[in-house]
Amino acid sequence: MLRYRNILRLSQRRNYSSGATSGSPGGDKSGEDDLHPIRRTLRLLGNDMRKVKEFFVPKEKESEDDRIATQGKFQFAGERTRDPTAPDDFQTHCDVLIIGGGGVGSSIAYWLKEKARDGLNVMVVEKDDTYAHSATRVSVGGLCQQFSLPENIQMSLFAADFLRGAKEHFGQEVPLQFTPHGHLMLANDEHAESLMRSSQLQNELGARNEVLTADRLAARFPWLNVSGVALGCLGLEKEGWFNPLALLSNLRRSASGYGAHFLSGQVVGFEFKSQTDISVVGDAGANEGNYTGLEKAVIQLPDGTRRSCKFALCVIAAGASSGKVARLAKIGVGPGMLQVPLPIDERKRFMYALNSQAQSAPGMAMPMTIDPSGIFIRRDGLGGNYICGMDSYEEGNLHSFDQHIRSKLAERIPALGEAQVLDSWTGSYDQNVYDENGILGAHPYYHNLYLATGFSGHGVQQSLAVGRAISELIMDGQFRTIDLSRLSFDRLIVDQPMYELNNVLS
Repeated sequence: MLRYRNILRLSQRRNYSSGATSGSPGGDKSGEDDLHPIRRTLRLLGNDMRKVKEFFVPKEKESEDDRIATQGKFQFAGERTRDPTAPDDFQTHCDVLIIGGGGVGSSIAYWLKEKARDGLNVMVVEKDDTYAHSATRVSVGGLCQQFSLPENIQMSLFAADFLRGAKEHFGQEVPLQFTPHGHLMLANDEHAESLMRSSQLQNELGARNEVLTADRLAARFPWLNVSGVALGCLGLEKEGWFNPLALLSNLRRSASGYGAHFLSGQVVGFEFKSQTDISVVGDAGANEGNYTGLEKAVIQLPDGTRRSCKFALCVIAAGASSGKVARLAKIGVGPGMLQVPLPIDERKRFMYALNSQAQSAPGMAMPMTIDPSGIFIRRDGLGGNYICGMDSYEEGNLHSFDQHIRSKLAERIPALGEAQVLDSWTGSYDQNVYDENGILGAHPYYHNLYLATGFSGHGVQQSLAVGRAISELIMDGQFRTIDLSRLSFDRLIVDQPMYELNNVLS
């Protein structure tokens, strides 16, 4: 398979001895010790063993006075000098720079710091730290395994297991409010066979759902009009919905508690560096011995000032802005394989809060229902409240409930035909216009760039597994738990799309 590879990825010069004698009283004595080869060797071995222990062994809580600063896993040549004009909380260097602090970016930071703690310096840049325009804001919080691709099913199953033990991971500070009433995916005649095949695969991989005929649907859900419905798939376990903002809050809080640094700002450019010690094969447009890599990100702070941050590794997890960030790195506008763009655009989602006091309206056991028309609706707490919405494939912001949704909703659930609209909101999420599936993993040209974006409307429930997967690639060099290699950027180069047949929302 055609793929970029850098031949000399690990030829970076690392200065492991810098600061090794900082604890010695007086500078002259350490110099005298270095004159004796045995003492010098024992000192270096002792320092190396201490670093290995600090990297892998979790430390007990220490006071600020007792804490010993550890070196990062990735080292930079030269001294780490602070820019005197930069804000106090701005870091001019980091091991891993994550662009985007939404659900996916915060999850990556959480898993990296959960594994490495003090052994890795992680910085997250988020341009909207209020998340007013984040895709999380228009998420319905769905947790569902009704996908057609094994990778998506496995990621959702992992999310279900993680959320089941959320108190062990996060404590009880921000409850996730998980509601375990499943999803009901409705299909017409055209998609009935695909629904049955997908259900079989889902159950083989550990999900639990059942396919119901139109008659059985009508008997089980009296509020549902089954006209035009051939089959429905109902999740029985590990499905439902949760509070997506609570999950984001927990991920960010926990990552910060482990030492991740969150910065309010926007990446507006990159600085590049020619690296003659790295060669690229498989790219006719690459000149041998003339590799140019990413070295720094230019970050614009809220006050308009711009600062540069040097990184060892960078992850683009910027949601709907990921395509724009990639172009700053010359992806899609560069020579050779850099001509292949990151195919991420914005897609609008329109959400409505409804209330109905109709006696025949769906009750407590209502599953999240996805209609073949694209409308989705679920119960929202008590008192006859519901959350309803749909995705828009059209450009522009003009959208209204009465114009686009009410008639279709009334046809499927007649009791909600006269529901009152209490509130409405809109937002964007990252849409992969190539095959509507996530793109994650290492970029095939840049040896220090990873991608985690393009999840096309189901990123919130996949964020937990994606964060763990990217952390495995960074820490272990490979996927350890779920093999997501088919979702890499490489499929764009060889034109092998990974189509997801089911429109599962999160």
